[in-house]
Amino acid sequence: MKGAAGAIAEALAAARTDHHPVLLDFGADWCPDCRVLDKLYAQSTVSALLAPNFHLVPIDVGQFDKNLDVAAKYVDLRTSGIPALVVLTPQGRVAYASNDGGFANARTMKPTQLAAFLRRWADAG
Repeated sequence: MKGAAGAIAEALAAARTDHHPVLLDFGADWCPDCRVLDKLYAQSTVSALLAPNFHLVPIDVGQFDKNLDVAAKYVDLRTSGIPALVVLTPQGRVAYASNDGGFANARTMKPTQLAAFLRRWADAG
């Protein structure tokens, strides 16, 4: 098993080749907003932007007892809550981190809102 850090490294290697940003999604299976966000990814409005423009790396934080060292490199989970999204450039620079908690209430999001977010960051590569 490659773990979260390995998955990020793999995504960044691919991003350096195709110049697409990496989208880190810190969440957990017990989190209702995380489950809603996962379902939003599957909506055609969102998937049409996500798949061809990003390398998505889901990262499990468990009960805030997994991958916290990895999360700390990119986002402050104390202020962001989960799900927390981070957009990395192909060079590994943080272009966006949801430190303001912008996705912690994903259950109220519509696919068009997530699609607008993806459109904004699709060129971060």
